[in-house]
Amino acid sequence: MAAIHLLLVLFLAVLLAAFILLVIGAINFHFSNSEIPPGVNQPVKLRIVHVISISTAVVGKILENIGICSQVGFLRYMHGRKTLGVDPKLFIKDLWFEKVPVRIYQPKAPSASQRRGVMFFHGGGWVFGNLETHEMLCRFIARESESVVVSVGYRLAPEHKYPAAYEDCLDVTTHFLRNAEHYGADPANVVVCGDSAGGNLAAAVSQTLAGRADLPRLRAQILIYPGLQALDFNLPSYQQNRGVPLLFREHAAFYLLQYLNGHALHMQEVLEGSHIPIDTQLNYRKWVSADNIPEEFKVRGYEPHVLLDCTTEVYETVRRLCEPNLCPLLAEDAVVQRLPEAFILTCEYDVLRDDGLLYKKRLEDNGVRVTWHHLEDGFHGIINLCNSDWLSFSSGKRGLDNIV
Repeated sequence: MAAIHLLLVLFLAVLLAAFILLVIGAINFHFSNSEIPPGVNQPVKLRIVHVISISTAVVGKILENIGICSQVGFLRYMHGRKTLGVDPKLFIKDLWFEKVPVRIYQPKAPSASQRRGVMFFHGGGWVFGNLETHEMLCRFIARESESVVVSVGYRLAPEHKYPAAYEDCLDVTTHFLRNAEHYGADPANVVVCGDSAGGNLAAAVSQTLAGRADLPRLRAQILIYPGLQALDFNLPSYQQNRGVPLLFREHAAFYLLQYLNGHALHMQEVLEGSHIPIDTQLNYRKWVSADNIPEEFKVRGYEPHVLLDCTTEVYETVRRLCEPNLCPLLAEDAVVQRLPEAFILTCEYDVLRDDGLLYKKRLEDNGVRVTWHHLEDGFHGIINLCNSDWLSFSSGKRGLDNIV
């Protein structure tokens, strides 16, 4: 008995020591590789969130190395494991639209007319996220805006490469537009909404449906710190916020390549800008250029980037990055002119800030009405952290109120 007790104590001591080492290592990595600018909202809390994120990723890597599960699988499980109970104000039901899992949130309160419909595409770099990870966010939108919200569980990379996620979101939106009345929604008042990679998908779906005469026209697009281009990872926001959690510059390129090809080969070329031929870069420079970014967004530092050419081998592996369904900022003016009005939310301390600013300019230049909300103390992922009761941020709550 004494021997068993001793072994148990030793085992617990080893676990405690491993936990302490893990936390110390995560803290060291955080301070060595990240930067929290002075203007960020609640910086200490952001450090805590980032250290937790690093620790979880390390545990996932350890489990992968010893053959228990993949790191991606572990992280997906950890991100989506929280299940909420019944909501007193909403009917919530899981269904399938066109072989894609969806979760529908419908207000219980009676309505004299058909409600607004909101198609929600979750973020997560096309690699992470599911119906659970954005559950609280979707509930909040449905309750506060009194809308029917459809959260889409699209297929994820790297198992399912581009255009799988886009096709799932398009199919589900098309299905809902044709059947909105069945769910108490007005087919003429349907909005597409998404955060980060979900914002990318919302913009792409909006562009595709803008040319469809056989479907009701989308009412609006809500793009929450969207990633919209892959030509230039050296725009001002990518330089200024390259090491700001929760999305590093390298991570933005990594996730995009996972979605495109199922791997991150040639990531260095993408980061330095030697993945697209110079003539193609020059052709799109009228839309993707630091010259189109207002000067006030360059004061924190910006070094103009020299154009680099690429090899045929590299370009052949990433040439689809020039497709608007993957990079909506590259859509032709004739497409942009037909788009519904937009709400765009950007964050000052986000590598993707300038993607949103450039798309805002493109829409406005083509006569599309834009409502823009900029979180001057915000960072990437701040809206979805409202899912957490104790790790939410006041700036994120302000942004969410503006979205609603």
